[in-house]
Amino acid sequence: MDKNTVIGFVLIAAVLIGFSYFSRPSEAEIEAQLRQDSIEAVARQRAEQEMKAKEEAEIAKQVQAALDSTSLFFAHRSGTATPVVLENELVRLTFNTRGGTVQKVELKEYKNQQGGLVTLFDEKDAHMQFMLAGKTENIYSGDYFFTPVNASDSTLTMRLQSASGGTLDFIYTLLPHSYMVNFTVQAQGLGNHFAPSMKELDIEWTEMARQQEKGFDFESRYSSLTYKIKDEGTDYLSETAAETEKIAEPLDWIAFKNQFFSCVLIAHQDFTDANLASTPLQQETGYLKNYEASMKTFFDPTGKEATRMQMLFAPNNYHLLQHTNDLSASDKDLELEDLVYLGWPLFKWINRFFIIYIFDWLSSWGLSMGVVLLLLTILVKLLVYPTTRKSYLSSARMRVLKPKVDEISAKYPNQEDAMKKQQEIMQLYSQYGVSPMGGCLPMLIQMPIWIALFNFVPNAIELRGESFLWASDLSAYDDIIRWDKHIWLIGDHLSIFCLLFCLTNIVNTWISMRQQKDTMTGEQAQQMKLMQYMMYLMPVVFFFMFNNYSSGLNYYYFLSGLTSILIMWFLRKTTDEKKLLAKLEANYQANKANPNKKLSGMAARLEALQKQQQAILEEQKKRQAQQKK
Repeated sequence: MDKNTVIGFVLIAAVLIGFSYFSRPSEAEIEAQLRQDSIEAVARQRAEQEMKAKEEAEIAKQVQAALDSTSLFFAHRSGTATPVVLENELVRLTFNTRGGTVQKVELKEYKNQQGGLVTLFDEKDAHMQFMLAGKTENIYSGDYFFTPVNASDSTLTMRLQSASGGTLDFIYTLLPHSYMVNFTVQAQGLGNHFAPSMKELDIEWTEMARQQEKGFDFESRYSSLTYKIKDEGTDYLSETAAETEKIAEPLDWIAFKNQFFSCVLIAHQDFTDANLASTPLQQETGYLKNYEASMKTFFDPTGKEATRMQMLFAPNNYHLLQHTNDLSASDKDLELEDLVYLGWPLFKWINRFFIIYIFDWLSSWGLSMGVVLLLLTILVKLLVYPTTRKSYLSSARMRVLKPKVDEISAKYPNQEDAMKKQQEIMQLYSQYGVSPMGGCLPMLIQMPIWIALFNFVPNAIELRGESFLWASDLSAYDDIIRWDKHIWLIGDHLSIFCLLFCLTNIVNTWISMRQQKDTMTGEQAQQMKLMQYMMYLMPVVFFFMFNNYSSGLNYYYFLSGLTSILIMWFLRKTTDEKKLLAKLEANYQANKANPNKKLSGMAARLEALQKQQQAILEEQKKRQAQQKK
């Protein structure tokens, strides 16, 4: 190889090396290329996954089609959801062919806050489904499209037809002039598809209870999942906290209850294995509670006996629910009126046999509900006036005897003589014919009526939507004074009726404290000063408690407090304390011949208790003296 050839190869190599050096990509270009390669790799991988998923979905579809072809109601797997309406002059029910159940309930005689019909629920709020355990499959009613047959304004049959000719019918009959629906589940020709031991139908029912009233907190407080135990009374889950409960006893009915409206499912062959749950919801959601219920009831797949139930979508009107009991499809006493909560047993009976009848009588006059509450307050005050007067006179007797009680207190200034002092005071009362408990017992008699009305007024649907003075709705708070920002403990409004109630409460407290102060001496008077602060604090606590309560309840309490003030003023003006003292002196002269007269009644029991305490103290002193020796 000559010199020129060697030089040529060297030059060619230099050119190639130089070209490869100067034409190589930068690090940024290399990184970009690697990134592009990764994207392309991911895209290829994703395309492969999508292809694989499509193949798997196609296989699953073919498998499901093969399974569906053997399903009992294969022909009803697909279809179009169609609404069907049943209605009378009181209620409109909209059914859905998908699932064959009620999807919407409207009450024609009641308006919501926007002026439209009250809608208890629609397809977004509630769901009811029935499940049957077959030999080869579980049948869920919500998976099928039913065929409506025999439809009219008041009757409807939702039907599933099997390939073998058997049928499963949901039969609904809306009773005339009523909120009640008879509901029957009837099978025909399906016995071979179920095990001979299968005698139960599973029910799943859920509902998000709508907020219907203005006051969320108050309405939620009176809304609850309620149920009736067979051959017993009703019970309910917590109104304020989330609660789940499994009920071992058979049930007659389960109700998803709002303050003024209820949806009730009634089983005439009993509900068993019931699992119930209630969960409070936030105000911003527009719902009060999330109710859930799952249970079982009788079912005969051979069709020899139908499953009988009833549905009730009704206002919580006490008398209406009482009359609805007569529409029961069985001999059960449904006791549906218990959906109107009237308090614990004692207060419940006062409301049922006293307050409700007076309220109905006054309402029948066609007066404003505000006037009805005024007359109800006056009438109740007149009925308890004898006990009020007796209580006042008892305090007045002790007041005119206070100088004599002060003399006894001065006679025993030492603490160790407290028992002797108290015994002598009780002896004094006995000689003058005064009972120290006479002022308390009459007031205790009035308390059950006061508490009974506390339970009655918030649950009286007759007050719903009724306006009076500045209150637009006596069943909700009056908020003529309101603001945008939520304030802790007060909220976004000031209830005028609540404020008036608390003011009259303060005045009544002042009157009561003044009367008690005039009857007490020494240590009792000192203790009363501490009690005064607590008593004056109560109206302030009531304000924060009742500001969100219904204006009707606060209005009643205001009237009750105002009439109490007027009654006390009247009794004070008409009671001649000089004549009262003269009468007591006459009693004393009559008993003077018997200075050792024994006490009776409560006074005797108090004296016996005091003697027992005195004996215990003396025994303790003896033991202490012996220990010192």
